[in-house]
Amino acid sequence: MNNLVDRFLHYTSFDTQSDENSVTFPSTEKQLALAHELNKELKSLGLTDSSVDPNGYVTATLPANCENPETVPIIAFLAHMDTSPDASGMGVKPRIVSAYDGGDIILNAEKNMILSPSAFPDMLLHKGEDFIVADGTTLLGADDKAGIAEIMTAVEYLLAHPEVKHGAIKIAFTPDEEVGQGVDRFDVAKFGAKYAYTLDGDELGSLEYENFNAASAEFEIIGKSIHPGTAKGIMKNAALIAAELTTLFPADETPRSTEKYQGFFHLTSIRGICEKAEAKYIIRDHDKHRFEQRKSMAHAICDFLNAKYGEGTVTVCVRDSYYNMREIIEQNMILVDIARGVMEKLGIAPLVKPVRGGTDGARLSYMGLPCPNLFTGGRNYHGPLEYIVIQSMEKAVQVIVGIAEAFAARPATAP
Repeated sequence: MNNLVDRFLHYTSFDTQSDENSVTFPSTEKQLALAHELNKELKSLGLTDSSVDPNGYVTATLPANCENPETVPIIAFLAHMDTSPDASGMGVKPRIVSAYDGGDIILNAEKNMILSPSAFPDMLLHKGEDFIVADGTTLLGADDKAGIAEIMTAVEYLLAHPEVKHGAIKIAFTPDEEVGQGVDRFDVAKFGAKYAYTLDGDELGSLEYENFNAASAEFEIIGKSIHPGTAKGIMKNAALIAAELTTLFPADETPRSTEKYQGFFHLTSIRGICEKAEAKYIIRDHDKHRFEQRKSMAHAICDFLNAKYGEGTVTVCVRDSYYNMREIIEQNMILVDIARGVMEKLGIAPLVKPVRGGTDGARLSYMGLPCPNLFTGGRNYHGPLEYIVIQSMEKAVQVIVGIAEAFAARPATAP
């Protein structure tokens, strides 16, 4: 475990923020700098087949060391290299807060950035443990550089402890997860794993195999601009129609008003002038039927406004993004059962909960690689109040090692 924290701190020095408006893949070239660094590290550990492909995917194989490896399913562990576009990832200044005392942590006095248990009471669950924080001007990058560090450290541990028997293990680090295209070009068949886990969760014990069904809805409004002094009965103000459009969605079904299994409509951007406007939403729901109803509502709102202001005033494009992986994982519950058993053996209380978002694993599950999500120990992702608990990171490494060992220990006749 000695290299775990050093690894993570080193990875945070790479600015790997992805860009949702980019037309390249990866969306930012700077992600490739970390990709090549990770490839170099994997080779130095002894994973000689490690490589970075033209799309920025880093892949490698830890060979099996158990008897009859052909009877052990090939498993994989994945994490993503990019950080969220929501907050800067440039010039991250991580700091270790040793033996957290239960009080406020001042991240940046000048900007009055304070990490406080009054706002985040879960901090108190880790009193006496060691936190890593940033300086209040950037995110930390635990999402998902912690996952990368934990996978790397688990690989290092397994190589140093051949008495821990395991089958072949595949490793992958992906770009652009935060902008929803992390596995757009990932070759599942070539990768060769039967099962996988993403290390992309948050609090200690998190074990997630449900996520939102997700779609985007992009509205375009065409107005009619004319001098306001002579506009009566003629002007059609697209910006005002866009504002009206937002009032037609349920006011209590936004991210601010929902939790757990409750879905939502989230206005991500709105802009416009009299002549033209646009509004962009994301649509989320765990339940497939309600998800379809939400998409239908977007179309119904478009129809209502066209009936009111004239055909062709509003158009909407609704696109599915990803689906709830539960449908796939329920056919492969060995993944959940083994992870749960390993956590319990380590004294970690499994926290099975739905992901209120998506992961690379959700899309990989529908691409033929069932892939639930495990904790990394980080909290408050995508912003300057992000932190991670070192002891939880260490537990994540132990879970990875335990899962690898548990798959190899299963009877060869098990399904």
